[in-house]
Amino acid sequence: MFDLAYYQTLWPRLFSGFWLSLSTIIPAALAGLAIGVVVGTVRGAMFPRFLVAPLNAYVSLFRGTALVVQLFVCYYGLPQLAMWLKPFFAARGLPELWRIFYLSPYAASVLIFALCSGAYHSEYIRGAILSIKKGQFAAARALGFTQAQTFWNIIVPQAARRAWPGCGNEIVYLIKYSSLAYIVTFKELTGTAMTLANSSFRYAETFFAAGLYYLFMTTLAAWIMRRLEKAYAVPGFGRG
Repeated sequence: MFDLAYYQTLWPRLFSGFWLSLSTIIPAALAGLAIGVVVGTVRGAMFPRFLVAPLNAYVSLFRGTALVVQLFVCYYGLPQLAMWLKPFFAARGLPELWRIFYLSPYAASVLIFALCSGAYHSEYIRGAILSIKKGQFAAARALGFTQAQTFWNIIVPQAARRAWPGCGNEIVYLIKYSSLAYIVTFKELTGTAMTLANSSFRYAETFFAAGLYYLFMTTLAAWIMRRLEKAYAVPGFGRG
């Protein structure tokens, strides 16, 4: 069933798609983690409601809608919105501002992956902050710590360690759902595999090889996450 000779030309052609996938995953993962830290911290700490409410709406939106729909809206829907807003910008002396709504396939993919990943990261971080016992706040204040000092020096270091496994799991998920970028014409690993399979009709060999690339990326990411978790672990903390 498998033509092993076909892999001699398949591997290097898929490799270009592999690098494009990495160029999408890495910035989206870093941006998503940064968004998650900020949003999760605000939602988990004692910030005013007028700050928390829009962030809750953002998280609900990106966790409650399909990623495919988000990609379609960003890549195909925003240009339509730009055409509606074009007269509005022109009337105010900003005739070219509407062009910012036209995103390339790469930019649309990175933007949506980062926003979606950030929404899930924020839940892990918010849950970790809320898991810290309230008595620690009172104890720190009794020792003379301010509210900000208590939060950043006592609560955040503990919450970060508790949230890290969940955040690492979200990064692994990001690697896998980055394959959806091909639906907005971005030729990453899955898009490249689709093109090669359609031209050669060797779907089994092509997607088996693409699957190995994804397995390599997720395995490497999981290994890095475990190493970082061990490097910053506190003996006895978080253990039964």
